[in-house]
Amino acid sequence: MNTEDLIERRRLRRRASFWRVVAFVVAIAAVAFFVRQSGVVGGSGDQIARISVEGFIPTRPDAVDLLEQAADTDSVKAIILRIDSPGGAASGGEALYKAVRDAAQKKPVVATIEGLGASAAYMTAIGADHIVARETALTGSIGVILQFATVENLLDKLGVNYVEVKSSPLKGEPTPFEAPSPEALAMVQSVIDSSYDWFVGLVAERRNLQPDAARRLSDGSIFTGRQAVENGLIDAVGGEDEAKAWLSAERNVSADLPLNDWEKDEGTFSGLTSAGAAVVMKALGLEDQFQALLGTLPQRLAVDGLVSVWQGNSSIRSGR
Repeated sequence: MNTEDLIERRRLRRRASFWRVVAFVVAIAAVAFFVRQSGVVGGSGDQIARISVEGFIPTRPDAVDLLEQAADTDSVKAIILRIDSPGGAASGGEALYKAVRDAAQKKPVVATIEGLGASAAYMTAIGADHIVARETALTGSIGVILQFATVENLLDKLGVNYVEVKSSPLKGEPTPFEAPSPEALAMVQSVIDSSYDWFVGLVAERRNLQPDAARRLSDGSIFTGRQAVENGLIDAVGGEDEAKAWLSAERNVSADLPLNDWEKDEGTFSGLTSAGAAVVMKALGLEDQFQALLGTLPQRLAVDGLVSVWQGNSSIRSGR
């Protein structure tokens, strides 16, 4: 093969690579446009959407977005909110509760508590129209607690002198570096009391309980599903079959509708899920390059704000 043939072959190869990239961009744009237009995350056709709230609830849960999308999707006839969580950030539980209430204005919503639905997770559940839980599931833990340790004596033994300059005596209180003052403890207690009153009021309103009865149940105790039915914190024992039966009997939603999982892909690319984009990339022979790019995307790990979580035997130090 002469030199001119080699040059021409290289030129054609570069041109082919260029058009492959162009084809990829066009395909991504087209599919992303379709995904955004259709709004379907959990499948097409008439269905019941299953949205899961599992593990520690962060301050910006994807479940909030999924609830909004499911509520606005015509093919979704009802929502089953599957809960298995000890709670999490208080603001995360509040956001989920409000998202559930908003969704319930458009579609019937049933919460199912599988293994654990306490604290901020129970706060989420009471936003639903109906709550069922496994007989041995744990729920409740309604209350507020703030725990902290002080290391003042340890610092003295180590010869460490702690110095703090602040704008006012209560700024930054309580701190682990010195014993809290009576004023600091009073401030924290007022915050706890305010949060507690709000939570108890929410339980009384949503579960149709008298204020005194709601307060008696809000001493931080946890309850099994059977106990929770007896004291009015949930409606029935069971799981998704019982949830679908209630939807059929009370909201005229066919129990034969498919139950589709609605979940967000961890990575997205211009509105297209990374799984969908990977299929397109594989067809174009660029799968390795795409996976390398996806691996550079940042993962959201931070949780901000007050923690609202049932502790059990965990080392989490503050909760509701």
